[in-house]
Amino acid sequence: MESYADRTILVTGATGGIGKRIAAAYAAAGAHVVLTDSNKQLGEEVTAEIAAAGGEAVFVQADLNKPEQIERLFEAVRQQFQSLDILINNAGFGIWKSPLDLTVAEWDQVINVNLRGTFLCTREAAKLMKESGGGRIVNIASTRAAMSEPDSEAYAASKGGIVALTHALAVSFSELHITVNCISPGWIETGRYDELREADHRQHPAGRVGRPEDIVQACMYFTAAGNDFVTGVNLTIDGGMTKKMIYEP
Repeated sequence: MESYADRTILVTGATGGIGKRIAAAYAAAGAHVVLTDSNKQLGEEVTAEIAAAGGEAVFVQADLNKPEQIERLFEAVRQQFQSLDILINNAGFGIWKSPLDLTVAEWDQVINVNLRGTFLCTREAAKLMKESGGGRIVNIASTRAAMSEPDSEAYAASKGGIVALTHALAVSFSELHITVNCISPGWIETGRYDELREADHRQHPAGRVGRPEDIVQACMYFTAAGNDFVTGVNLTIDGGMTKKMIYEP
């Protein structure tokens, strides 16, 4: 694993699942890790876990649905570390509800946190990165940007927007030496992996359901210090599931 000593990274949605594993991995690699989430208790617990494992982490509470809290988040990063090298835009959630019943407020909440939050965090991060000569930004989208289950409209729209936003920002920030890439995870099991069925694993040409570590490795690839030639990319990590044709019996 590449050393991330003396590099500062911010991970949004860092209190559970993929985000928690990403934060822990960068801390283990020597980075100064800033975790943010709306849940203060969980944020402090994850920060303590990272510290107990020998890593360095601080938690800054922020609700990405509120732009003023995003601004305060990045001001806190500036005050404590003076610079930012890496941003992982991981925060996101969905509301699974018939489009006939989904309210405007529910739609707006999903879009504001997932898509607008990604844009605003990236904008504020780029201001810091510009001052220090560049940086790395990774957005976490989803294979649901390209395929769907019923009643997932707001989530799918937000993730599709993140994919498009990624290549737009990659072009806009090119002269700032900031790369912007995107990861679209498929089925990444963050709970009880040992309780999955063999049928669950067989759905994937890779022969297994994904683990958070699969996403961690991709983040490490995109944010490697010497990796300045890969930008604007959407990397699908789904064990080949979206490439497998399925016929109803």
